[in-house]
Amino acid sequence: QVQLAESGGGLVQAGGSLRLSCVTSGRIFGINTMGWYRQAPGKQRELVASITSGSTINYADSVKGRFTISRDNAKNTVYLQMNSLKPEDTAVYYCNLQIFQRTYWGQGTQVTVSS
Repeated sequence: QVQLAESGGGLVQAGGSLRLSCVTSGRIFGINTMGWYRQAPGKQRELVASITSGSTINYADSVKGRFTISRDNAKNTVYLQMNSLKPEDTAVYYCNLQIFQRTYWGQGTQVTVSS
């Protein structure tokens, strides 16, 4: 079974930066999409950014120009570089993998942006 492990969350002041990492338990082959979702208190879980095995990238409008998603297949890792963080970015961030008609989730990492 594929397992995902997130890291890199923490507490940062508004305007600061964090880089999240998600490591899979094995190298991912075939057609797939990896992404980052977030869920803030009282809100639905929402897509932040995604990247396909063909390197097609999508961002939520709220993070365009501030966040960058990338993946390193040799390291079994997907990254989310978050710059110019805002208090509205505060949430639990989850790594997601879609492959072979299955969906996998990490445990989540807390990102807190103070004002």
